[in-house]
Amino acid sequence: MKRYPNVANLSRVASFIPINVDIKLPMSERLQGIATFVATVEAGSFAAAGARLQLSRSAVGKTIARLEARLGVRLFHRTTRSQRLTEEGQLYYERCRRALAELDEAGSALEAGRNAPVGKLRLSMPELLGRRCVTPLLLALGGEHPGLAFEIAFTDRRIDLLEERIDLALRSGPLDDSALLAARPLCHQWMGVYAAPAYLASHPRPANLDQLLAQRDQHSYVAYARDGSGIKPWLFHDADGRVVSFDIRSRFACGSLEVVADAGVAGLGLVRIPTWLAAPLLRSGLLVRVFDEPQAFGYQLTAIWPQARVIPLRLRVTIDRLLEQLPALLEAT
Repeated sequence: MKRYPNVANLSRVASFIPINVDIKLPMSERLQGIATFVATVEAGSFAAAGARLQLSRSAVGKTIARLEARLGVRLFHRTTRSQRLTEEGQLYYERCRRALAELDEAGSALEAGRNAPVGKLRLSMPELLGRRCVTPLLLALGGEHPGLAFEIAFTDRRIDLLEERIDLALRSGPLDDSALLAARPLCHQWMGVYAAPAYLASHPRPANLDQLLAQRDQHSYVAYARDGSGIKPWLFHDADGRVVSFDIRSRFACGSLEVVADAGVAGLGLVRIPTWLAAPLLRSGLLVRVFDEPQAFGYQLTAIWPQARVIPLRLRVTIDRLLEQLPALLEAT
């Protein structure tokens, strides 16, 4: 299992928490409210925590108030518009989060000893890739294991797995460093330049990357622009494996690769899309590949999940299934 490179841990380690816990209380009473408190910190407000826990805002507030009374400290600074942790609240949160993580890992260790995966996995993945390629694999896996459940969020936005309680995410392209996440490369999404036959009938067809660079101003381009981050250059490998950046002036830009492909079919210009997305359009004759590249260029697709000493069986079998079957769907060049 590949781990992300280590970076500084931003959480302070608390060796002392100045609170007055009555250790004579039964354990069940001493644990009451901890999960609600942690959820409130991570959700950012009582209302958001209530939505996550399926409780009213008032119920969350009362639970926190009872916890504060039992501990003898104030955990939050509250105003009419916001709330933030006190110093004692921050220290208590760090301890509670570690304790809950230990409980989760204990449950995972028990599950890992079972013969069949059970429980729910919350997943996040790019929308088009998820719908077209990943979901069919998960449906088949769920059919084989009746105790396995999936909750899938399709988004091209890069979310915080810990904050949004995601068990597994698929990411395309470079990853940020994190000491809190583990990663496993799955395969590559190889890219190609495509156009509609009618478009090429009325424009010069470049035979290679050098000719495309020379004909830059003679073509229209359709660009993929994700998350409002602007139009990125097209990247290629030259014959020596060096990365070549090609800046485009797009006639049409969209945050959906599916729409980009449709724009190419409509003859709006050259498109650069994954080969797996282009394959059925090539077979039907709606698109043609403009030229073969000396070395394929692609973006690595990676599975990432919150770091844990024990990987739950439901997570392990899902990653194994993706690693086993997804490359054959995506890696054709």
